[in-house]
Amino acid sequence: MSKFNKFEDLDIWKIAVAIAVEVYLLCDSEPLKSDWGMKDQIRCAACSMSDNIAEGFEYNNNPDFIRYLNYSKGSSGEFRNKLIILCRAGKLDEVVYEQLYAKSLELSSKTKSLIDYLRKFEADKKKK
Repeated sequence: MSKFNKFEDLDIWKIAVAIAVEVYLLCDSEPLKSDWGMKDQIRCAACSMSDNIAEGFEYNNNPDFIRYLNYSKGSSGEFRNKLIILCRAGKLDEVVYEQLYAKSLELSSKTKSLIDYLRKFEADKKKK
């Protein structure tokens, strides 16, 4: 894996930001526009994914970065849960639901892979 100098270069951050932007735009139209509580919650969950990636990266050490990647992964689960609720309540178009759900799963999977890589890297460092 190559070394990254800024969080903006990470694929997982790019995916997370794309999700957050899509959610923000989605919340500008009905029925989410007038559902203040859910609109706020789903926006927060969507933004939390990229926020945690960025914050963890900026600590400039793997143990902290891993911790924040776990928070991001958790936010991805919270986000998918809200998508499911909105879809089942008829407040979210099925196509939009499926696209956002798939992007969130991709983010979660890639984040898990990075966590596993960093944990192995840290464990190997301790063996030396």
